[in-house]
Amino acid sequence: MTEAFNIQGGRSLYGEITVQRSKNAVLPMIAAALIPAQGQTILHGVPDIADVRVTLELARAVGATVLHDRAARTVSIDASGIHTGTLPAELSQKMRGSVLFLAPLLLRTGRVELPGSGGCDIGTRKIDFHHRGFARLGAEVETWDDGTTIIRMTRNALTGTLLYLDMPSHTGTENLMMGAALARGLTVIENASVEPEVIDFGNFLIEMGADIEGLGTPTLYITGVNSLHAVEYTPIPDRLVAGLVAMSAAIAGGDVLIRGVEPRHLRLVTAKLEQMGITISTTDSTLRVQRHQHTRLNPINITTHPYPGYPTDLQPCISALATVANGKSFIRERIFENRYDFVDGLLAMGADMLISQSDVLVVNGVAGLKPARVKAASIRAGAALLLAGVAARGETIIENIYQIDRGHEAIETVLGALGVAISRIHPQATPAAGLEPAR
Repeated sequence: MTEAFNIQGGRSLYGEITVQRSKNAVLPMIAAALIPAQGQTILHGVPDIADVRVTLELARAVGATVLHDRAARTVSIDASGIHTGTLPAELSQKMRGSVLFLAPLLLRTGRVELPGSGGCDIGTRKIDFHHRGFARLGAEVETWDDGTTIIRMTRNALTGTLLYLDMPSHTGTENLMMGAALARGLTVIENASVEPEVIDFGNFLIEMGADIEGLGTPTLYITGVNSLHAVEYTPIPDRLVAGLVAMSAAIAGGDVLIRGVEPRHLRLVTAKLEQMGITISTTDSTLRVQRHQHTRLNPINITTHPYPGYPTDLQPCISALATVANGKSFIRERIFENRYDFVDGLLAMGADMLISQSDVLVVNGVAGLKPARVKAASIRAGAALLLAGVAARGETIIENIYQIDRGHEAIETVLGALGVAISRIHPQATPAAGLEPAR
């Protein structure tokens, strides 16, 4: 048995919390910190989550000196000792973010080898546009049948060019931004991601000395420089964790103030919550969510799109919210074909939902959810089950919470501060054969 959450649901949420810093901004920054051959890159506000810990272990595995002060949420990285471009499979296959090491290690060692990357099994997430981009920049790319990628270049061989992404992938944009930052001449990236985390990462690279124009637009202009230097930086707040907390108050009722957030990054999400009958008020750095527990929510229609459209990462959460709406909701996932991996868990908790032949999730709202024992299949599926557990009266057990821990720092502490009765269940050690457990 792995760790699990025990939730005694059905209570309204009251209070205030400060949201963690963004996982999706921090991970590429850790990778980019491997590019400077001298100095220490210092990141503040780094969330103590599983994906960050694996990323830091990857940095250590290739020769970086990493200091992680979990209490202060600070990480310092000295990459002067980088000695290999080969990433260990036992680490890289734990998370898809390992793909972000392609550009830094290629730039530092001239050769990078990445075993098939892991992460959430939410559908086909090809990295061939990473490969094509590096090839157009002048690198030699080789892929093996087992998913291993090998990219080589002669020293200082990358040359600026026109790059086009088939889809505005945030990791694809970030990888090619790093490669282009040290390529000779001008690189233009068309159909680049405009997600807030990508903009923040671009600003981080600019602080390191990169010459980038067009951040926040689909077209980036990057003029190569000779080197990047170590910097000190604080990433943006995590809009996805803020969205989860906001929807926790929405599904259970109550009055919650979220501090340290950038509400403009959640404009469409909060607009949809208002359509469902939630009262939302904001300042430049706070988000307040109010709902009377006994007021039924309105049904909703959602179609996911790349930013600034409705985020695929918060689709499972609003689908969970729709399960207790007063009517029929329609959820259309247009980014990842396996993003409905939370449906079985919600069905076990009394939801009335089905996936149509046209791949639309149809949700018929019920009066209330029931507690159950369920299992998190991915980070965002786990978040949906958390919401359901917060709403359902009685005891819900969520297993495989490693998935939730990958993106949410001590979420039981965050929700507990708002009045949720939630605790972490630790697995008991199995006694050795022939021995009885101590009494």
